[in-house]
Amino acid sequence: MRALALRFLVVAVLVGAWELLPRAAIVNANFLTPASVVADSLWRQIASGEIDRHVLVSLERILYGLGLSVIIGVPLGLATGSFKTFDGAVDAPLQAGRQVSAIALFPVFILFFGIGEMSKVMIILWASVWPVILNTTAGVKGIDPILIRSARSMNAKGVTLFRKVILPAAAPSIFTGIRLGAAYAFMVLVAAEMIGANAGLGFLVLHSQEIFKIPEMYAAIVALALLGLAFNKLLLLIEHSATAWRDAAGH
Repeated sequence: MRALALRFLVVAVLVGAWELLPRAAIVNANFLTPASVVADSLWRQIASGEIDRHVLVSLERILYGLGLSVIIGVPLGLATGSFKTFDGAVDAPLQAGRQVSAIALFPVFILFFGIGEMSKVMIILWASVWPVILNTTAGVKGIDPILIRSARSMNAKGVTLFRKVILPAAAPSIFTGIRLGAAYAFMVLVAAEMIGANAGLGFLVLHSQEIFKIPEMYAAIVALALLGLAFNKLLLLIEHSATAWRDAAGH
């Protein structure tokens, strides 16, 4: 209850400051719309159904990009964490690739995939795949060797060892990587939707700014933040369901 009260207090202080600063003319209200006005704008867009289309388009792009990053990143991370030879072979390219920002690769993705949906999905994929790979690799490498030896002493090997021991033990790190990947995906989503898009929360932010509908711009930003929080909560629920054995074991 204390932690919940503290969270509420922090949010209340931030929202209160957001409301009071422009009202008191400490900051220009044309540039920072009061929180109550933004909330009203967001509610009107929800009630009219205008924002639903943008949310669904953005969510679809996130799901495609993050889904591909999981399909690619988890097996690659499991392989690099399990096989030293393979890890040594791909470590340099992986370390080099993760240093290249997805935003810096915008021109490359546009050249190869145009300004349609594919380029946006690839930008999200590039941004989100690295945390998935690195955390999965770290999760496998961090498994207690005694656990592996104990399983092998009971004739667990090959697919059985992987399915019963390695994958469950690495699962918390894998889900951490997926949640980090989702956070990166939401960060680059706005930039991706600023290029050749006609729908999506990122597009709505940019379009509202261009026609100087500042309350609508902040409403879209708030909607994006709420969508990100809801998505992270969903991933946490999936993680808790998939790693319920940790609670049973007392972790």
